[in-house]
Amino acid sequence: MTVTATSVGQPDQLQPQTAPGRGARLRRLAPAAAAALAGVLLYVSFPPRTLWWLALPAFAVFGWVVRGRSWKAGLGLGYLFGLGFLLPLLVWTGVEVGSGPWLALVAVEAVFVALVGAGVATVSRLPAWPVWAAALWVAGEAARARVPFGGFPWGKIAFGQADGVFLPLAAVGGTPVLGFAVVLCGFGLYEAARLVAQGRRTRAVRRGAAAAALLSVAVPVAGAVAARPLVSDKAEDGTATIAVIQGNVPRLGLDFNSQRRAVLDHHARETERLAAEVKAGKQPRPDFVLWPENSSDIDPFANPDAAAVIEYAARSIGAPVSVGGVVERDGKLLNEQILWDPAKGPTQTYDKRQVQPFGEFLPLRSLIGAINSDWTSMVRQDFSRGSEPGVFDIDGTKVGLATCYEAAFDWAVRDTVTHGAQMISVPSNNATFDRSEMTYQQLAMSRVRAVEHSRTVTVPVTSGVSAIIMPDGTITQRTGMFVADSLVQKVPLRSSRTPATTLGILPEVALVLVAAGGLGWAIGAGIRGRRPGDA
Repeated sequence: MTVTATSVGQPDQLQPQTAPGRGARLRRLAPAAAAALAGVLLYVSFPPRTLWWLALPAFAVFGWVVRGRSWKAGLGLGYLFGLGFLLPLLVWTGVEVGSGPWLALVAVEAVFVALVGAGVATVSRLPAWPVWAAALWVAGEAARARVPFGGFPWGKIAFGQADGVFLPLAAVGGTPVLGFAVVLCGFGLYEAARLVAQGRRTRAVRRGAAAAALLSVAVPVAGAVAARPLVSDKAEDGTATIAVIQGNVPRLGLDFNSQRRAVLDHHARETERLAAEVKAGKQPRPDFVLWPENSSDIDPFANPDAAAVIEYAARSIGAPVSVGGVVERDGKLLNEQILWDPAKGPTQTYDKRQVQPFGEFLPLRSLIGAINSDWTSMVRQDFSRGSEPGVFDIDGTKVGLATCYEAAFDWAVRDTVTHGAQMISVPSNNATFDRSEMTYQQLAMSRVRAVEHSRTVTVPVTSGVSAIIMPDGTITQRTGMFVADSLVQKVPLRSSRTPATTLGILPEVALVLVAAGGLGWAIGAGIRGRRPGDA
């Protein structure tokens, strides 16, 4: 047996060199396990559960794990936190295509969380470190919403807060400010608890550090309370009676082409059923009717039989119908909303601008085809992007359109409001994801958007869950999943702008600059703190 000097305990004492015990190994593994479990805790805070408050202890544990560590340790622990969060959150992405794309997506998206973890570890020695750390999280979300392939903002912290006390902050500065408040409060809770424990041991805590910790918790909560007057469902431009149609989809026994026609027929049939109820006086006549995305995957401009089905449904209900179609125009494949007037036919269109990578277009097609040709066959032709904001003028009522995946992107919803939308519709098709949590996660996004811009939001979905959401984020009506149904309601129209609508990207830019400033400060302090001759 050899002996060696050790710096643990008494530095000059000679101790036997033995393999580390089980307890030591467990202590080394504890931070990694805690980081992954904190990520799982963050996932549990998301819909369909209403446990929004679990985001706070999730970030408190994450803060405990990374504070005071090297940036390399923060990188690894951040990656584990990202895996714990995103693996279960995004499992629905593999429903149709298998586990390979799901795991690849999570592996890439968790890199952004890893980089945030490295940044949080770096700034964690600064005064008021929770502020810098929370800003870094927002910076990570900003990057994830833009790259690669147009970004993937699913899992923004704001989207898990539709039932939470912080929700009014969405009207102040959108999803970046709402997310910042939640993360700041979580890190602040840990810092407050740490200082309390330190005070018990040493009976000495710096007042500045204690004040910063308390403010990290108090300011977000106070800000949310102060922002409540910005949330209102009062009508400013009168009201509109709207109908949301969920036609449902067939489950088994049909090939692809037959399924497309069946989906169109289902939505026409449900509209005609509603028309019969209107005629019988059981329902008020709607001013317009909203069908979901992909309610007519048969191009009605190229197929007269599909146009005839839509026209008959519009005439039956006696109101314009917004139809989600797949059309080909000038050699381009478009995911299009078509406003179909019962007397004039198609009058306005909106082409989806934020198309989904690996769903509506396939990046790296040749490389992916070499790996698995089945994946390329699922996206045979790429959809083209639209270029104009979607706002339908329906007899003086302006309806903003953000099609399905677009609801996750701040700009795609905001510019409908800045172009005059008095309410917003999010037509979607979630049928390919079966009964997964995806539809509830997307519904929560629409609730956040309602508060962010103080607008009524409708969510017509092919197979559910369809819903009508008031400007304060409250769901007043919703359907079940995989049922044919319709929702009819008089909703408020609004034209005033929230601070979030007015400011647009500026709050996010400001928080990214705060993150950059904190990171620069920490790196500069580290360089100055090195002694001459240090490695």
